[in-house]
Amino acid sequence: MKKLFPIVAFIAVALISLTMAGFAYFATQEAARIKFEGTADDALNRIESRIDLHLSLLRSTRALFDARNGDITRGEFKAFFTALDINDNFAGLRGIGFLRLAKTGDEAAVERDILHDHGSPHPIYPATTQQLWRTPIVLFEPLDTSNQSIIGYDMFSEPARRAAIEKAMADDQQHASGLVQLGQGTGAAQTYPGFLVFVRLNVETAPDVINASRSSTAGFLYAAFRAHDLFQVALSKAPLLPVNIEVYDGKPNADNLLFRSEAPPAESLGAKLVARRDIVVAGRPWTVLFRPTSAFSLPSSRAIPVMLGLFGLLLAGAIALVARYQERAYEAKSLLHEATEKSLLEKDLILQEMKHRIKNSITRVLAIARQTASHATDVKEFSASFSARLQAMAASQDMLTRSRWQKADLGDLLRIELGQVFGKELPDGILSGPEVLLDETTTQALGLTFHELATNALKYGEAGSSVGALKVDWTVERRVGERTLVLNWRETGHKELEAPTKTGFGTRLIDLNVTRELRGTISRDFQADGLKVEIRIPLTA
Repeated sequence: MKKLFPIVAFIAVALISLTMAGFAYFATQEAARIKFEGTADDALNRIESRIDLHLSLLRSTRALFDARNGDITRGEFKAFFTALDINDNFAGLRGIGFLRLAKTGDEAAVERDILHDHGSPHPIYPATTQQLWRTPIVLFEPLDTSNQSIIGYDMFSEPARRAAIEKAMADDQQHASGLVQLGQGTGAAQTYPGFLVFVRLNVETAPDVINASRSSTAGFLYAAFRAHDLFQVALSKAPLLPVNIEVYDGKPNADNLLFRSEAPPAESLGAKLVARRDIVVAGRPWTVLFRPTSAFSLPSSRAIPVMLGLFGLLLAGAIALVARYQERAYEAKSLLHEATEKSLLEKDLILQEMKHRIKNSITRVLAIARQTASHATDVKEFSASFSARLQAMAASQDMLTRSRWQKADLGDLLRIELGQVFGKELPDGILSGPEVLLDETTTQALGLTFHELATNALKYGEAGSSVGALKVDWTVERRVGERTLVLNWRETGHKELEAPTKTGFGTRLIDLNVTRELRGTISRDFQADGLKVEIRIPLTA
């Protein structure tokens, strides 16, 4: 579990940091949305205030007609309109007009009133026999030379206007038309997208418009608005708002677009921040869409969540590294403690082994001393034999101490022991065999064995005069789970050797080393031309 702690710590801190970065990101998005919603509401208030101001003009005009009981001449209507100073106070308003309500077939009476007011004939158009009512324009301001042709135009002939007029027939409320092209059907040189607002006149002389059967002063006031100018003026008030606005008559549709602001929406924010407002203007539902422009500034930088996330990941990495370093320090402390205990244990084992080896060596030296003394004829012979055997033991021990694995090579052991006995460099070809590493016990035992064999060869064989008469080779036999060293000792020459009638200490020492110490076998074959000795001992793995 301790090894997994750095990973768990990194994952936990990273998840917490990423979660905080996510919350920061969503908080930034929410702050941007709230700020933009406020900007959109500000823009909507400007639009609604401007429209209310224009519709109040229509209410004032209606009050004028009501006060005069509908008896308004063209001159009075023009004077009233001029006093309003439309260009400075009501930008976006194309004009205000009066529609006379008449039944189809009564057009002549209306045309006579138009001729009386305008001093020139204005026939009612377009001609129709399909509609029950006619609503020609009889008064309109401003009436300049370019739009004289609108006098006499029957608005009931156009579907969008007719729908609004029919609603105005039923009550005293204002009713807006759908999207219309102002000047369409009147012969005007240029048309403008806009809308109309109608209101029924309530004068004492006006009959019920639904049951009217004759021409009268009964009719409707209307105001015509250029959509682009109206919204542009509403939004041009300082400070300018960083929003792109689209106004639709009803549901958003390319055919219902009343207005679209010139500043395009920001590509990076336009798809994410969209505010929709549904409003009602003179009984007509509108949809207004707001999108931020490039001038819209976010309340907080988007880099904050990213920096927070990166900082959290760096913090998680730092915590994981510290945890890892602490874990390694703990492991190092544990390993040092284990190594100290192991060192103390090994020291104790080494001391015990040294005591055991020293004890065995002393026992072996004492045994060699007793056996050498029992077979020596005088002190000089004892001293020579005893010293030679001690040197053989020392040489074997020296080989072991030079090896850090406490192993000795068989070939090197033979060269040392034979070199000590014969006192000269051994010629090539005397020794042959593969590399065989011997443990301490085998090295000590074989060292004494080779010393005794070499001493006997020096005394009794041809090797005393020619070292080349001696040949030693060895092989390793391998069986399942076992290895056996097979060593052949051969002495050749002209001396005829016979088996000794009495077994000396050297021979007994060899046999004890091979059979008891090494659990092996030894065989001697005395031949006419020399001696052959075969030694077989098992090897440890």
